[in-house]
Amino acid sequence: MLQNRPEILNSQSGKRSLNNVHMKSKWVTSLFLLLAAVVVRLPAQQNETERKQFDITKVIAESGDATAQLDLGVSYAKGQGVAKDEVEAVKWFRKAAEQGNPAAQSVLGLMYADGRGVPQDYAEAFKWSRKAAEQGSSDGQFTLGMMYRMGNGVPQDYGEAIRWFHKAADQGNASSQSDLGFMYAKGNGVPLDDAEAVRWYRRAAEQGNRDGQFNLGVMYANGDGVPRNYIDAYKWSSLAASQGDESAKKTLSFVEMRMTPDQVAQAQNEASAFIPRKETPNSSSNSVISRENPTVTGTGFFITDDGYLISNYHVVKDAARIRLVTSAGLITPKVIRVDAANDLALLKAEGHFASLPITSSRAVKLGGTVATVGFPDIGLQGFAPKFARGEIASLSGAGDDARYFQISVPVQPGNSGGALVDEHGNVVGVVSAKLNASAALATTGALPENVNYAVKSSFLLSFLESVPEVSAKLKEPISVERKFDDVVQSAQGAAVLVLVY
Repeated sequence: MLQNRPEILNSQSGKRSLNNVHMKSKWVTSLFLLLAAVVVRLPAQQNETERKQFDITKVIAESGDATAQLDLGVSYAKGQGVAKDEVEAVKWFRKAAEQGNPAAQSVLGLMYADGRGVPQDYAEAFKWSRKAAEQGSSDGQFTLGMMYRMGNGVPQDYGEAIRWFHKAADQGNASSQSDLGFMYAKGNGVPLDDAEAVRWYRRAAEQGNRDGQFNLGVMYANGDGVPRNYIDAYKWSSLAASQGDESAKKTLSFVEMRMTPDQVAQAQNEASAFIPRKETPNSSSNSVISRENPTVTGTGFFITDDGYLISNYHVVKDAARIRLVTSAGLITPKVIRVDAANDLALLKAEGHFASLPITSSRAVKLGGTVATVGFPDIGLQGFAPKFARGEIASLSGAGDDARYFQISVPVQPGNSGGALVDEHGNVVGVVSAKLNASAALATTGALPENVNYAVKSSFLLSFLESVPEVSAKLKEPISVERKFDDVVQSAQGAAVLVLVY
C-alpha cells in the first residue's frame, strides 16, 4: 500500500521532505491487501474450481457459520467463483461481524472507510475497526491507528495512532511497522528518531512489505539512521520496485549513478536472494489469517439421538478438522474411534438428531432391495441430499472379500460413509467404495458399470460393541413393513454432509 514516505535526496539539496499521500489510495490498497490475506486461492485457479468452492462456502455461510460468511464476502468482493458484487460482499461481512468475527469486523471497517459496497462512512469504519482492535485483531488495530493518524472519523491524535500501531506492530503486522517507522521519521506523536524509524522499516521490509522496503532504501540512500550504503539502498529499492512502486524506481536511478558496476551486481544478487520472513506474533492474535478449503467431502449418518454418527475411515483419516452440515446448522464433531481395517469411523456431535437403527447383515439376501441417501460430488450436483436405490449384487466384495456387499446402488465420490438401508429402514451396510475403473480397464479391457461396495453392518456392530456407551443407545431394528417413502425420509433425516479440512 502507499505509505507516507521520505523523498530521496536530489542533487541540489541535502534535505529530504515528507509528503502525504491521498487517503483514498491508502484505504483502497489496505483493503486489497487485507482481502488478499483472507482466503488461500486454489492452485491453477480454474473458474470451475472456484465456482465449486464458492458453492460449498455459500451453503456453510447460510447455515450461520461466521468464518464461512467472511469467506463468502471475500468471494463476492474479489469476484472469485461468482460475479463481483461489493454490496453483497458487505452483506456477508456484516453477518460475520455481527457475530463478533474480528477479521470480518476489520474488513467491514475498511469497506466503510473506502466507500466500497456502502456509502463512505468514517464513523461506521471507526466503530467496526475498534471492535476488531479490542479483540486483538492486528488488522483492526492498524486501521484504527490509520484513522487516528489521518483524522478520519475521529479527531487527529498522533498519540492514539502510535498506541494502536504499536499494538499491531508487536504482533508482526508489517503495515503497522512501516507506519511506525514513518511516525518516527517525521516525529509525529514521538520524538523524531531516524534510528528507530530504520528499525521499524527493517522489520516491515524483511516481511516483504513494499513500503517498508522503499522507506528503508531511502534511509540507506540518505544515510539517515544508518550509515549511507548504496548497495543496501539499491537492494531494498529494487525489491520495492519489483512490487510496482514507481517511486522506488527513482531511488534506483539515484543510487545507481553513485555505484560501480560491481556494487550494482552485488546489490542485484542480494535482492534476488531475498526471501520474506513473516514474523510470529508475540501474543495470540485474531488478525485475518488464511482460510482452508475442504480437501475431502463425504457422507455420515447418525446412529444415536444424542449425536453419535458413522462415516468411513478413509473420509476422515487425514482430517485436521471436520465439519458437519446438518439441518441444525454447521457442527464440529469429534472423532471417537476408528477401525481402519474395516474402513469405519465413529464421531460425536453435540445436539439432538434423528438416527437410524442397525440390524445384522447376516439376514441380507442376494437381490435384496437397498438404498442410500448421501451427498455425491457436491461441486457438480449441488448440496441437496441424493437418493439412490439398487440391489445386493453379491454377498461378498472384490476378490470375494467377506466384509463387503457388492451393490448395484449407483454411488459416486461423496457417497462414502452413507448408510445402506433395507426396505424396513435398517442399516445393513456403510457405502464405502467402487471398483477402480482404471484397474478394471487394464485387467479386462472394459470399464466397469455400477460395481460398488458397502461394509456389512455386522462388522459395524462388532466395531460398536467396543464402545459400550454407544452400543447401549442403539435403536432396536425395525421388523414391521413400512412405506418406502417413510424409509427414504428416515434415511434423509439421519444423513449429514461431512467436510474434511
